[in-house]
Amino acid sequence: MEFTGGTLVQLKFKQPTDASRIRAALDGAGIKGAEVQQYGGADEYTIRAQDKELVASQAAGAVKVEDDIRAALSKTLGADTYTVARTESIGPKVGEELSRRAVLAMVLVSLATLIYLAFRFEWRFGVAAVVATLHDTIITLAFIKLLHLEVSLTVVAAILTLLGYSMNDTIIIFDRVRENLKTSGRTTLHDVLNRSINDTLPRSIMTHATTFAASLALLLFAGEVIRPFAWVMTFGIFVATFSSIYVAGPVLLWIERKFPRRATSGAAARVADAKLKPAGEALRR
Repeated sequence: MEFTGGTLVQLKFKQPTDASRIRAALDGAGIKGAEVQQYGGADEYTIRAQDKELVASQAAGAVKVEDDIRAALSKTLGADTYTVARTESIGPKVGEELSRRAVLAMVLVSLATLIYLAFRFEWRFGVAAVVATLHDTIITLAFIKLLHLEVSLTVVAAILTLLGYSMNDTIIIFDRVRENLKTSGRTTLHDVLNRSINDTLPRSIMTHATTFAASLALLLFAGEVIRPFAWVMTFGIFVATFSSIYVAGPVLLWIERKFPRRATSGAAARVADAKLKPAGEALRR
């Protein structure tokens, strides 16, 4: 709704009410396609509605929808059977600006990370990390679609948090790779990468376990408002762990094989001479 424009009305009824009665009242008043969702207890509901013609023609259209919802419920269920706890109205111009800023924020996060990694490590590490993060974003969006979660500002915040979380995990592994390359001797890059992943595995298990516990607590006990954020983060922990090991690593190996760096010693100098194993064999436990 934040991105398309519309109205959200949170209602609290004096008695538990079935969602079908609310939906029937809205349909009878000509408010089609409204989303009625139980919010908390059986006596609390949120209604998301949008009149596309009104929202497209004027910013005040969202407010008009709110008035229509109140009139429909008062006529069918009675004006004294409910109270309005909260209302939110988003106009089309605001929604368009929020959409643009959300996309811009994700692009800037990836760009800033790429620049940092290219400066701090090498451009190869930066590209591999960004590809892994892009993988996390696409998989998470598919998960959001599967669960039919509303793509609100809360969900966008969760995706940005996940980007930072995933990138941090990848950087930890790559930093160990850089340290091991200095003392690798005749060891090939895929063995150095495999060793680095195993070196950081205990740290990863402890970090992911505690983060998962916090996300699970939010998912179960934090309530409806924060629940979409918790869903994305809980799922994202698994995705970020997977991509840091099984996406970023193979991409780094592929880049190193296609564009070997110029070096005179260490594993980097012998990538061109070594016959690299396939990515799946290289990242063994």
